[in-house]
This record gives sequence, structure tokens and C-alpha cells, in this order.
Amino acid sequence: MQRATRVTERRPGAQRPGGPSPTRTALALVAALALAVSGAVLITSGGKATADTINLLQNPGFETGTLAGWSCSANSGTVVTSPVHSGKYALQATPAGSDDAQCAQQVLVQPNSSYTLSGWVQGSYVYLGASGTGSTDPSTWSSNSSWNQLSTSFTTGATTTSVTVYLHGWYGTGAYQADDLLLSGPGVYPTSTVSTTGQPTGSPTATQTSTPPATSTPTATSTPTSSSTPTGPGGGNQHLLTGYWQDFDNGATDQRISDVDPAYDIIAVAFATADPANPGGITFSLDSTLASRLGGYTDAQFKADIAAKHAAGKKVILSVGGQNGTISVSDSTSAANFAGSTYSLIKEYGFDGVDIDLENGVTATYMSQALHSLAAQVGSGFVLTMAPQTIDMQSTGTQYFQLALDTKDILTVVNTQYYNSGSMNGCDGNVYSEGTEDFLTALACIQLQGGLAPSQVGLGVPASTSAAGSGYLAPTTVDNALDCLADGTNCGSFKPPATWPGIGGAMTWSTNWDASNGNSIASTVGGHLHGMS
Repeated sequence: MQRATRVTERRPGAQRPGGPSPTRTALALVAALALAVSGAVLITSGGKATADTINLLQNPGFETGTLAGWSCSANSGTVVTSPVHSGKYALQATPAGSDDAQCAQQVLVQPNSSYTLSGWVQGSYVYLGASGTGSTDPSTWSSNSSWNQLSTSFTTGATTTSVTVYLHGWYGTGAYQADDLLLSGPGVYPTSTVSTTGQPTGSPTATQTSTPPATSTPTATSTPTSSSTPTGPGGGNQHLLTGYWQDFDNGATDQRISDVDPAYDIIAVAFATADPANPGGITFSLDSTLASRLGGYTDAQFKADIAAKHAAGKKVILSVGGQNGTISVSDSTSAANFAGSTYSLIKEYGFDGVDIDLENGVTATYMSQALHSLAAQVGSGFVLTMAPQTIDMQSTGTQYFQLALDTKDILTVVNTQYYNSGSMNGCDGNVYSEGTEDFLTALACIQLQGGLAPSQVGLGVPASTSAAGSGYLAPTTVDNALDCLADGTNCGSFKPPATWPGIGGAMTWSTNWDASNGNSIASTVGGHLHGMS
């Protein structure tokens, strides 16, 4: 999005002439055999897993670079870097002689409960299934030489407390590959000590006992998808409303920071721009035309307004990019320049952190390097948000999704722009149309299953039909989507495979367009979020 006086309007994901559109519950790492990888289960003081289960499988995408959690017959399995479905690694297993190259993992489950199992595979013959379910053991297979997704489901018996998930090929038919496996359903904190083998150096303790963790704060691991306690406003189980404040005039209500509705927990100032003299660096200054339209809005008043929002318990951050933002962080030098220039602006204006709304591409490795450097400089209270476009969060293999996972230890929330995108795939592989509740829930499900904590997943929506070219929906529909993801109520036709009570919240482009529309997002969605448990 662009400022009217400098380019045109820059709004995350929105199309001219609309306004820019941008782009905690801590999860205890309790995967089936107690290795903290990408699967996570929220644990309560009673030791039971809540419906916030993301993936019950340990090392489901083999992103540890090892077979941790998996056991392959006759040493038939290995981890490879090619071919992969997403991320850096996948499983490859080769049947030999009388061996079918079975790779299996035991998972703790609850009796009389429903589970869904899926995975991406390729090969002459590949089987995916579960045994020991206490009812009819499921199995499915394919013989496709390119990546395809297998899926099945089962219900456990009355006394079933564990099942074995397995993959195998067929005798003498060559190697098969598997990646991005998922077992969703009610999880269980281990009730007996379970040992694991093949854990990478530096991994958590190899055993778990029946004693639950002292707190729900997760333990960070060295893998990109590790769960760490994200920093940011609110704390606890607060669900956050984020809004973008326009530092330019585009027909929406002109606002000072002090005019932003108090329902907004995070205010993202849009936008910082690239510094042509400093590759990777950014600059920011108040738009003179906007300042004039506001009757004179000085830097001192702007800073005072930010301080007043702080006093009210709000966070104000600087958004980088927008629809036409072209900041490039693609090497160590530009990463250092980004961190240094952003920190200078944070100190100058009193910002609490930064929002990444780069719609012309990101390089996860170096932007992650820059953001971790920035977080270290800012220290406690640093707020990091992102506003990727929908296409950027369709798979964990995209650079934006990888950036979110790489910065998970410092990430507050990802508010994906669920607009200006057309139809997209949901986590069930079906196609959903934007501007519907199902579009929000089925696409948010991808991130919730892909490794982000529920508190780090937000729903980005336009504040009005004028704020985006397409994708607007009524605030009450946004409320329904939040309920559907949090507790399974008020869902549309898409029914999530799990629920996530700690869902992060919602975002809108923009506070200005919301003001033009009677602050309906602030009052309806904000009020709903703050009333959620």
C-alpha cells in the first residue's frame, strides 16, 4: 500500500483504491514420546491435553534431520534432503528382500476418541495406517510417483491408550518417500515413563513421567519449529485485536494515534519505507499532507500519543512494507542494516516492535537473522507481528511460513491477510472462497497444524468494503470464525479437526477504514475477542 502523497496508497494486500491491508496460551511440548519437535499439545494442571492439540506425532516432517521418534525395520529408513514435500527433510525408506521398509511411531491416545491421520507420500507403493486402535485398524495406500496426500481416520476402543502409526512400502518395488505427517485428535500427557531413542544432540530429556510440567511454558529447542513463549502484549490467554494506522490520506477517516479506538491492543503504524542509501535499512517520517489535514500533527504529538497508548496498556509497532514496499533483506549485511535502522526508529519514536508486511517476497534465513538481532537489542516486551498474503501461508515450504517458524521464539502473532486473494485451499485440501467463514477457518487451520502456536495465529480482515478489493465479511462472521477455531461452535460447513482455545485474535486493515465504518471491527470483533476465555 502506498501513501497518497508519496506513491499511491500502500496497504498490505489490498488493491487500489482501497486502503492498505496488512498484512499464549503457551504450548507445552508434549509430543507422543516426549521429544519437543513440531508437534505440540497444550497441557493443563491435571496432566490432560486440551483440544489445542496441533499434531500428536513426534518429528512429523523429519525436520530434526534425523529419524527421532520413528523406528524403521531392517535399517530401511533414512532422512533425505531431496525429494521433499516441504521444509528441508523427508523420510525415504527402501524395501529389501522380505522386508517392506516399515517406519513406525507409537503415540499415546485417549480411549473412545476420534483421530485423523494424513501424510504426503510418493513411490511405487506406499501404505499409511495405524494399528492397535482397539477397533478397525485403518490403512490407505497409493502408487503415485509424485507427491500425493493419503488420509484416513479411526476411533479408539474403550481401553486403548496408545496406537502405532506406520508407513511401509512393498517388497522389491523400490524406495518410497513420506513427509508432513499429521495425527490430530485428543492428546494425552504420558502416565508412565516412556523412553525414546535416536534423539538429536541437545534434545530434551529422553523420558517423561506422570508428573506434569510446573507451568505451561514450552521449552525451546534448536529446531525451526520449536515452541517458545512468544513475547508481546497481553500475556496469559488474552486474544488480541490488531489494527493498521495509516500514515497517509486515502479517503478513509484521518486519525491521530490518539483517535484509534481503545479496543485495539496492537496498533501497527503503516508504513516504514526502504532507505535507498542503506541496503536493507528502513526510514520513517510522518506524512506532511496527513499532518496538515489533521490541523498540524508534529513528531512530538505523535510520540506523546504513542506514550499515552502505552499508559493504556496498548502496543504501537512500526509496519514495514505494504503492497508496494520493497525492502530487501537477502544477506548478512542487509540483515544488520535492517536491525540497526529499525532499532533506531524504535528508540526515537517509542515503538514496541515491528510488523513484517513484505508483499514482494522475503528471504527467511536473513530476515530471521535480522529479527533475532533486533529482538535482542529491544529486550523484554518486544512485539513482532507479520501480515503475509494468503498465498504465502499455504504451505510450510514457503519463505514467509518458514520465517514465522524460524522466529517462533520471538513471534507475537501472524495476521494473514484473508482478502484480495480469490479462492484458496484449506487444510483439508478443499478449495474455499474468500469472504466466507470457511475461508478464514480452513486456511487458519493450515498454520495451526503447521507448527505455529494458537496464540500466534490471527485472522486478517478488511474493515469495510472500501478497505480491500475483495474478501470483506461482516464482523459477526469473523466472530463466528473465532468461535469455531476456539471451541468448535458457530462453524460453517468446514469443521476443524481440532479446536484451539488460545487462538491469537484478529487484525484489520485499517483503523482508519474502521472509523469510517462506525468502528464496527473495534466494537464487534474487539468486544468479542476480549470476552473470550
